[in-house]
Amino acid sequence: MKTEPTDQQQGNIIYPKVTTWDVIREYWKTAQKYWYFGMLGLLGISISTAITSVIVPTYYKKFFDLITSVSSASSDDVSKLTTIIVSILIFGIIYTIFQRGAYFAMIAFEGKVMLNCKQKAFEYIIDHSYHFFSNNFSGSLVQKISRFTRSFERIFDRLFMDIFPLIIKVAGVIIVLSIVESRFSYILLAWIVLFLAFSFFATKYKYKYDVLAAALDSKSTGALADSISNHNVIQLFTGKFYEFARFGKINAEHMKMNLFRWNFSEITNAVQVLLTVIAEFFIFYLGIRYWQQGTLTVGTFVLVQAYLIAINGSLWSFSRIIREMTEGISDAKEMVEILHLPHEIPDMPGARTLNVSQGLIEFKNVSFAFGENKPVFRNLNLSIKAGEKVALIGSSGAGKSTLVKLLLRLNDIQGGEIIIDGQNIKDVTQESLRVNISLVPQDPALFHRTLMENIRYGKRDATDEDVVAASKLAHCDVFIKEFPYQYETFVGERGIKLSGGERQRVAIARALLKNAPVLVLDEATSSLDSHSESLIQDALQTLMKGKTTLVIAHRLSTIRKMDRIIVLGKDGILEEGSHDELVRKHGMYARLWNLQAGGFTDKSIEELLES
Repeated sequence: MKTEPTDQQQGNIIYPKVTTWDVIREYWKTAQKYWYFGMLGLLGISISTAITSVIVPTYYKKFFDLITSVSSASSDDVSKLTTIIVSILIFGIIYTIFQRGAYFAMIAFEGKVMLNCKQKAFEYIIDHSYHFFSNNFSGSLVQKISRFTRSFERIFDRLFMDIFPLIIKVAGVIIVLSIVESRFSYILLAWIVLFLAFSFFATKYKYKYDVLAAALDSKSTGALADSISNHNVIQLFTGKFYEFARFGKINAEHMKMNLFRWNFSEITNAVQVLLTVIAEFFIFYLGIRYWQQGTLTVGTFVLVQAYLIAINGSLWSFSRIIREMTEGISDAKEMVEILHLPHEIPDMPGARTLNVSQGLIEFKNVSFAFGENKPVFRNLNLSIKAGEKVALIGSSGAGKSTLVKLLLRLNDIQGGEIIIDGQNIKDVTQESLRVNISLVPQDPALFHRTLMENIRYGKRDATDEDVVAASKLAHCDVFIKEFPYQYETFVGERGIKLSGGERQRVAIARALLKNAPVLVLDEATSSLDSHSESLIQDALQTLMKGKTTLVIAHRLSTIRKMDRIIVLGKDGILEEGSHDELVRKHGMYARLWNLQAGGFTDKSIEELLES
């Protein structure tokens, strides 16, 4: 079987190499905030383990030694035996108090750390770039956050409830037996060392396959999410059998890895059983010999057996404990890789807040490319005056949408500057940049929340009345009033319960509510019928009033009233001017206008330019 590469690439992202210590350090950053709960838990576990596994068996030794040392029980002997069992009872009460206290402390510790881990992972992922999300399945990211959180619980539980108590037991047992009967301490110590050494090396060998299994699990989840989220495409293109086969291949690969891991674990368990049986045989055999020689009391033999049973229980599950811990670490690694992946578009140190007083936008010698072989802009220069309404048209790949992404810093330019009111957008916080820009995309994505919440997202402190007013301006009320729950209607994942036109009207209402000084419309009426579009045009005119507006258009009829129209090509700006100016030039725009306006074609601008 192949092992995982040190740096794994997903899409166009190369994740940094992450070690076990990186995972531990990541958890420690959060856990140290609540160290006092952890220490209380550790103290309680230490005391309760020492009592039940080390101290109490010595009282069993005293009990059986006293019983076997007298031929008839006197009142003094009965009193001593009663004292012993009362002592065991008291120790049992103390054990219960400390154990329960330890568990309550650990519950508080785990709960707080897990809460913070999930929040930290979510906040860090959200700050990743558009490029990052376009190269990752949302389902896989959700699973990585969940596994990162749950893995802490798995690792911590095994460490504090199994590993640490085992250390207390082994240390206590060896110390007591070294004093009471050193010959058995050597046998137990040799058995423990051999058992742990085998378990350690077996687990170390299996670890790389646990990491691969975690990666295959994410791959399987991603494939599921991809297919389920596109179920309409599967049905419309009769692709279910293709998808069955595709997912079956991925699922089989994942199961093959799991079967290998499970079978290996069973082989490891068989060897551990054999080591335990051999150890028990030697202890019983030597116990008989020493008893025959008169050097071993019944109480000592009971003590050794009690210790053997206590340690055997912990050692028997040691392989499972280590396996769960390594699986937890390997599950957490994928999220830690993301946490160690620097944000592609960070704010500059000391970034200021963008202050937009007018809305003048300048692209100065802007260069941008998707990799070495896909240049989009070379030294692009474009100035948009404050309050000017500019439309962009061009063929597919000319850079219309890319220009918007650069303005919003969803992608970063590789050369030149983008200036808003004299402020370089790289010198201001991305939060303040996007606060000042409203975007109405061609395909709006909505939250699976109510219509009220989705519209209010444009201005989260808006009143219900403000939301309703914006909704009416965008003519959302036309369809909202038809729903039984009206504004409290849930729209489904990504707004699937709404039509394309309804989603666009919600996006326009959101932009109206935000009322930012810079407005970007990415064919905001493309999903509307003619009647709805005529209604929305009024809302858009209201929305654009007094704002610097950038419109990406696919139909020339929607941009005729723009102050300036820019025709983009693969070599940059081909033409620019008002509608009347461009028509009089008899250039590219004029030819497009004559074709579309004259009804000679129903092709989009992109299709006409490409043909």
